[in-house]
Amino acid sequence: MEFRTKADISICKYRLQHSDKLLVMGSCFADHIGERLKQMKFRTIVNPYGVLYNPLSIAEGLTRLIEYRPFTEGEMHEFPDGGWNTWLHHSRYSHPDKHTALTSINESIEQSSKLLAEANVLIITFGTAWVYHLNDTNRIVGNCHKIPERNFSRQRLHVQEIIDTYSTLMHYIEKINPQLRILFTVSPIRHLKDGLHGNQLSKSTLLLAIDELCRMYPEKCYYFPAYEIVMDELRDYRFYAEDMAHPSQQAIEYVWQCFVEHCIDTEAQCFMQQWEKVIRALEHRPFRPASEQYQSFILQNLKKIAELKALYPYLDVQEEIERCHSLKKIPT
Repeated sequence: MEFRTKADISICKYRLQHSDKLLVMGSCFADHIGERLKQMKFRTIVNPYGVLYNPLSIAEGLTRLIEYRPFTEGEMHEFPDGGWNTWLHHSRYSHPDKHTALTSINESIEQSSKLLAEANVLIITFGTAWVYHLNDTNRIVGNCHKIPERNFSRQRLHVQEIIDTYSTLMHYIEKINPQLRILFTVSPIRHLKDGLHGNQLSKSTLLLAIDELCRMYPEKCYYFPAYEIVMDELRDYRFYAEDMAHPSQQAIEYVWQCFVEHCIDTEAQCFMQQWEKVIRALEHRPFRPASEQYQSFILQNLKKIAELKALYPYLDVQEEIERCHSLKKIPT
C-alpha cells in the first residue's frame, strides 16, 4: 500500500554541472538551497540583496545587476531596524554608518553583476505574490525595515504582471548572457499572516505565472516543485518548524535530496559524495587530537583535498586547507 502521494518530479532539462556558475535569488528558502550549493563548492552567489520575497523586487534586483547600476547615497535611508540601507535590501545590509553600508551594498552588486554575465543557471525562488507599495512614492519595497504598516499599501500581484515583467527581463538577459537558464521554484514557506486562503491565492498566482513563463521559454526556463514536495508529499505537521510556517530541517534535507537527484548531473553528484567525506573529516572531534593516528587522519584529508583540486582546478579550497593545517599544529 502507498501511504503518501509522491510529487511528480521530472529530470531537469539542464542538470547542473559542478563547473557551472550559479546565481540564487529569492526567499529564505533560496538561502537554504543556495548555501547547500556553496557548501558543495559550486561557484555560487546567494541573495546579493539579502532575502527578497516578491517577484517584482527580485526582478528589480536582477535588472540592476544586468545594467550594473550601483546604488547612490540618495537611495540610502536611515531605518529604525538598525541603520542605513535601501528599500530593496534585506536588513542584514543595515549599518549605523552610511558609507559602510553603501560600500558593502555596491561590492555585492559588482560581484553579482560580473557573475550574472557569466552564469550558467539563475535559480529564482518566489515567496509571495503580495507586495507593499510605499505610499509616498508608490514604489514596491523589498523590505519594510520595521516602518509602520500605515506607510504602505498592500496589493496582490496579478499573474500577467509577473509574466510581463519576466518576459521583459528575459530579453535583457538574452543580450548579456544568451547561455543563461532559469530554474524557478516556489517557496513552501507558508505566509500565514495572509490567512490560509490568502496564502493559497498567493502561491497559486506564482505557480500560474511560472507555468506560463516555462511554456513561453521552454529552452530557457524550467521548474522544480519544492512547494509541491512539502505541501503534498510531506503533508504532515511533523515536517514543519515550531511556527507551523517554515519547513523543518528534516523537510529541507528531503527537498535538497530531491533537488540533487533531479537537478544535478551524475558527475557533480559523484564529486559531492567525495566532498562530503572531506566535510565530515573536518567536523570530526577526536578524543586525542595530538595522537599520531589523528594526525595521520588529517594528512589523509589534506591529500584528498589536493586530489580533488587537481581534478577540479576551479575549486576554492583555501579555507579547508587552512583548517587542516590548524589541526595539524596541535602540540603533542
